[in-house]
Amino acid sequence: MGREYPSDPEREGESEISRIADIVQHVGPAGFHDLGPGYPDPELIPTNALRGAFATALDRYGDLALRYGHDHGALPFREAVAEHLSRTEAHPWSPEQLLVTPGTSQMLDTVASALSRPGDVVLAEAPTYDLALRIFRDRGLDVAPVHRDRHGPVPGAIEEAVRTARRSGRRAAFVYLVPTFHNPTGTLIPLSRRAELIDAARGCGLTFVEDDAYADLAFDGLPTPPSLAALAGQEGVIRLGTFSKTLAPGLRLGWLGSSARRCRELAGRGVVRSGGAASHLPSLAVAGLLGDGRYDTHLRGLREHLAERRNALVTTLRDTLGQDFTVPLPPGGLFAWIGLPPWLPETEAVSRAAEAGVLVQPGSPFGSPTPAIRLAYSATPPTRLHRAAHALAGAWTLKDG
Repeated sequence: MGREYPSDPEREGESEISRIADIVQHVGPAGFHDLGPGYPDPELIPTNALRGAFATALDRYGDLALRYGHDHGALPFREAVAEHLSRTEAHPWSPEQLLVTPGTSQMLDTVASALSRPGDVVLAEAPTYDLALRIFRDRGLDVAPVHRDRHGPVPGAIEEAVRTARRSGRRAAFVYLVPTFHNPTGTLIPLSRRAELIDAARGCGLTFVEDDAYADLAFDGLPTPPSLAALAGQEGVIRLGTFSKTLAPGLRLGWLGSSARRCRELAGRGVVRSGGAASHLPSLAVAGLLGDGRYDTHLRGLREHLAERRNALVTTLRDTLGQDFTVPLPPGGLFAWIGLPPWLPETEAVSRAAEAGVLVQPGSPFGSPTPAIRLAYSATPPTRLHRAAHALAGAWTLKDG
């Protein structure tokens, strides 16, 4: 797709100026294996293909690519995303059911403002994406945790959380879920549970906000269930997707899928009317990659590389940690979720890991009800993940500290 894995000859000798802290959000400290943030490795970003896609978009659309975009987003991008979704989940999508967004998080803030008011309750599975929790709290919302079992959120727990909110005189605004390769646990909600969750939300009159950031990252040829939005016929569900995990975070490009009516409502909000949909030029560039098959080609290679990284980390941890730890094999996405034994507190696990040269994420900011550690394998090559796993095992299995 314009860039060969694992390296790109055009980047040999490239100045490190592009990676210093004054330009990008996060740079891992030297000398550490950084398994904290879920960023794609720069070596997995198809820089050459994106460079060409931007040039093609400018050649094709000229000044139209540099104006304020359509409020719903440029039609070529929405058509390309609709075709991609219709093909990958065997459920029809149309451009009218899509909006262009600046990625998931910023649109999540917009959706929260549209569906709720300060003091409302948001239902969210526990654990869940930590920065989504922060977005909700920044909006003045309270988060009610929804219990999960091995299949995902429990439908009865949604109903109970709604009853609890109503007894306290508060309104349950919506339900937030990450059903496909969940952040932080990496799990996948099966089809039967998805149908039960939709029924539970409809019975309570609630909208689902479906964070589908990892939907394209299935490993080992695994078929994934249709999205909640597809199962619900796009009614009562707002689905958020992004190209930050599959192409490049700096694109700040994603999409929202819902009913045509809901899309019209959201496109009419002031934040959209003031300048149209975000990421106008990137959307036209990515539309070209979707339309000519290069995105699909890239995805195949990306999945293989991420699966190799997952295997290097999880297999080594399973071989070295012992039975006191739980180490599931995630079927896709970017994260492994490690359950800790009672004798190793979460804070101690984090500090021991750092002393061994590995940076990790504790489970508590995600609202985890039990001590756990999230490990991101997306930004680290397999050989280094293997070494990091051995370092973690050495640090964590010494019961006397």
